[in-house]
Amino acid sequence: MSHAAPPPVRKIIHVDMDAFYASVEQRDNPELRGKPLAVGSAAARGVVAAASYEARKFGVHSAMPSVTAARKCPDLSFVPPRFDVYRTVSQQIRDIFAEYTPLIEPLSLDEAYLDVTENLKDMPVATEIALEIRAKIKVVTGLNASAGISYNKFLAKMASDLNKPNGQAVITPKNGEAFVERLAVKKFHGIGPATAEIMHKLGIETGADLKAQSLQFLTRHFGKSGPYFYGIARGIDDRQVRPDRVRKSVGAEDTFVDDIDDLDLATSELKPLAEKIWSYCEAKGFSGKTVTVKIKYSDFTQATRSRSGTRPFTNCNQILQTAADLLATVHPFKRSIRLLGVTLSSLTTEGNAGQGEQPQLGFDL
Repeated sequence: MSHAAPPPVRKIIHVDMDAFYASVEQRDNPELRGKPLAVGSAAARGVVAAASYEARKFGVHSAMPSVTAARKCPDLSFVPPRFDVYRTVSQQIRDIFAEYTPLIEPLSLDEAYLDVTENLKDMPVATEIALEIRAKIKVVTGLNASAGISYNKFLAKMASDLNKPNGQAVITPKNGEAFVERLAVKKFHGIGPATAEIMHKLGIETGADLKAQSLQFLTRHFGKSGPYFYGIARGIDDRQVRPDRVRKSVGAEDTFVDDIDDLDLATSELKPLAEKIWSYCEAKGFSGKTVTVKIKYSDFTQATRSRSGTRPFTNCNQILQTAADLLATVHPFKRSIRLLGVTLSSLTTEGNAGQGEQPQLGFDL
């Protein structure tokens, strides 16, 4: 009786560009090199999209209001984002990945998972592959990348942060579980501030504390995330690197210079958002069946309204009209509006379904 050989230990690399947007700007403008830099708008309602490492020393980080960033770092320079340039550089990096493996799962423009268990170069050591990839990225783009190498996605992601910037780290099967035990749960990838706060209230501060909980306990408190938390506390993560990972939604939003009280004015602000979404959909060859409108009020409270159709939307006007109808459901506004967002989800490639017809819509509030 023959026994099947155990599957090989997976070799996963997580590549993460260092301060990507800011580094591109510093690369292209020598005057910005070595100086604190924020990509974003310096306007009163602006938000930092990315910060250079020089700015991070002052506590500046992405998603921070620009006024706060300027207060923390008076010498901070602001530059507007150039997403077309970032996308071009991202594709250059993706092409380098493809020299080594077809199993590439992009997470964003500046990071991706690679499964190099079996690779196109027949290189047996994943750490050497990561070194080569980072060196090629530097030659081709002039930018620094960091990498994490491990036997699963969770630990590869955690490892890529250990020696940033411009470094790499490996977490082996032998030390994976011990690494997790020492780690504070608030630093776990996939555990955000709200979940970390719940864990702290339950007495779970570290990976060791998380590991001490039963599967039933974690499922009771965290639902479908319970089994995932149970696994990663033991250094276990069976998720595959998925090169065909389907995008679940596409969205756009805008923060206004002045708060908006008027429905007609607010509705007019939906048009560029819908156009941006539809332009992306046309370029990628898909559409969606669900439109969601996000409303953020002046006191930072939020509301969302969604509506789903039985068929994909077939043009920008349908998305815009649906978004306008949804916005009208919260009028009169309880407070003035500082931000509006539109998202298209339930994405599909059924591009010709219902061409020219208005989808049959039903509320999903």
